[in-house]
Amino acid sequence: MTTSTKGLEGIVATQSTISSIIDDQLSYVGYKIDDLAENSSFEEVIYLLWNLKLPTAADLEEMKNALADNMEIPDAIIDHLRSYDLSTVHPMAALRTAVSLLGLYDTDADVMEPEANKQKAIRIQAKIATIVAAFSRIRNGQDPVKPKKDLGYAENFLYMLNGKKAEAIEIEAINKALVLHADHELNASTFTARVCVATLSDIYSGITAAIGALKGPLHGGANENVMKMLTEIGDEENAIPYIEEKLNNKEKIMGMGHRVYKNGDPRAKHLKKMSKELTKLTGQEKWYNMSVKIEEYVKENKGLPANVDFYSASVYHSLGIDHDLFTPIFAVSRTSGWLAHILEQYDNNRLIRPRAEYTGPELQDYVQLTQRG
Repeated sequence: MTTSTKGLEGIVATQSTISSIIDDQLSYVGYKIDDLAENSSFEEVIYLLWNLKLPTAADLEEMKNALADNMEIPDAIIDHLRSYDLSTVHPMAALRTAVSLLGLYDTDADVMEPEANKQKAIRIQAKIATIVAAFSRIRNGQDPVKPKKDLGYAENFLYMLNGKKAEAIEIEAINKALVLHADHELNASTFTARVCVATLSDIYSGITAAIGALKGPLHGGANENVMKMLTEIGDEENAIPYIEEKLNNKEKIMGMGHRVYKNGDPRAKHLKKMSKELTKLTGQEKWYNMSVKIEEYVKENKGLPANVDFYSASVYHSLGIDHDLFTPIFAVSRTSGWLAHILEQYDNNRLIRPRAEYTGPELQDYVQLTQRG
């Protein structure tokens, strides 16, 4: 049997046509992330990931309408969100549970035909944004806001979150973040989703499992922890001494470096640009300036450039979004990729069942209970 690799690093576990990371270049179905981030709406990217081609104008309109038509969530989900202990529950735990519960209200949840799964994908992608926004408002003592069918996905999310029309730059920032986080090859949560549905479990189980994996601070929780770090630093002059102390104590600097990229995360520069614009617009430039200082210092001293989580933190903060909502917003975006991989897994399924390299004791003789010392 082949010797194990810790964390499956370097192991190719499957073939996929959805996204790739080759020579530090991320692409979705062969389209560079830079081109998509600068030119595409999130709805276009959803269509691309699920259909492996860019949409025509008619295709895109159909996708937008389908998402808008399915954004409302059952009242039972709202009531369930209200029942949580809102003083202690983390939004990712709430989201994980709500998505699982959502499956109970879908009469086609266990129907496995391709078209049924495609329709469920639409419903899940549409509703997950509504769940995050509803939870945020409920815990702040506000009533959830219903989506508007004439708004695009990013704008609808901000409208449901804040209860008012968003500014153009805010919509651009959220749309760009959704595009950049949509898929990332066989990351931990995507692999989790594929392992789950490879048993022919239903699509809701796959998304719920993926949310559970994304919840961890070494995956989706990084951007929340970046903002926690920036808040602890407080002022620009404290940035380098704070980071020096962390590095001297051999502590991890969240948002720096990446397991896959050797020369830098290609997504980071897009959110770095948005961070600069938004922090200037909102009079919070210290968060951007502080981030640049940290990035430059860590890169020079540890050879670790910033990843996509690093600047998404100050972008979301500048939009007035609660810090513990950063990872749920990541989930809203990554659901598009999870669904693409789930559909791909269903299309050419084989149970995912790797082996483990055993490192325990050799075979032993069983000793009866009365003879054990």
